[in-house]
Amino acid sequence: MAALQLTIVLVMFFFLQLFSGARSSTFTIINKCSYTVWPGVLSSAGIPPLSPTGFVLQQGESKSIDVPTSWSGRLWGRTLCTQDSSGKFTCLTGDCGSSTIECSGAGAIPPATLAEFTLNGASGLDFYDVSLVDGYNLPMMVSPHGGKGGNCSSAGCAAELNGNCPLELKVVDRSEGVACNSACNAFGDPKYCCSGAYSTPNTCKPSSYSKFFKAACPTAYSYAYDDGTSTFTCAGADYVITFCPTTPSTR
Repeated sequence: MAALQLTIVLVMFFFLQLFSGARSSTFTIINKCSYTVWPGVLSSAGIPPLSPTGFVLQQGESKSIDVPTSWSGRLWGRTLCTQDSSGKFTCLTGDCGSSTIECSGAGAIPPATLAEFTLNGASGLDFYDVSLVDGYNLPMMVSPHGGKGGNCSSAGCAAELNGNCPLELKVVDRSEGVACNSACNAFGDPKYCCSGAYSTPNTCKPSSYSKFFKAACPTAYSYAYDDGTSTFTCAGADYVITFCPTTPSTR
């Protein structure tokens, strides 16, 4: 009888694991840039934070993070970071304002290239994208591995845009372009922000600035309603997030 009870318990445990979506995903973050990147991670409201929420990747380094099912949030890279004599940590691009390497619940200050995820585990498709809606600071691609269903394609922006960013959007440090603002961040105009009278897909259309981003990065979000060619789905995948996926750039 005891053996039968144990078998029943094990079978029940197996099915609970199977149907509860207990499988977690793995994010592998790789820095192929020729400079140091400090990734930041922010969970959506009401979602427990991942650990860590910020860390450092030297050139060529990588780090893997286990991500639970039904997680949503965003990941980005901070660049040109320093720590002063008092221990305060700041970055010229992508800073989260926490004054430490850990972002601890704070998001990226624009402009920053963002990888965005809504994971649904065993219950359905994951949604993911790379967004330039808040501007751009470095190349980044998201590639699913081992998934099925959906289209499971790579998404993101492999291009280096800081050099040829439109002058009115360019963020400069010591005469060097270090980031590229979105038109919304640069001008605050509702027609670029898709707000106010421009808050619907019918009224907010691509601008010359969003078209600049889209031409260079066809699988990244270029403005708020750029859903058709920018949102991707996959089921049961792990994800590789790569900074500077092609030719490393100097910084």
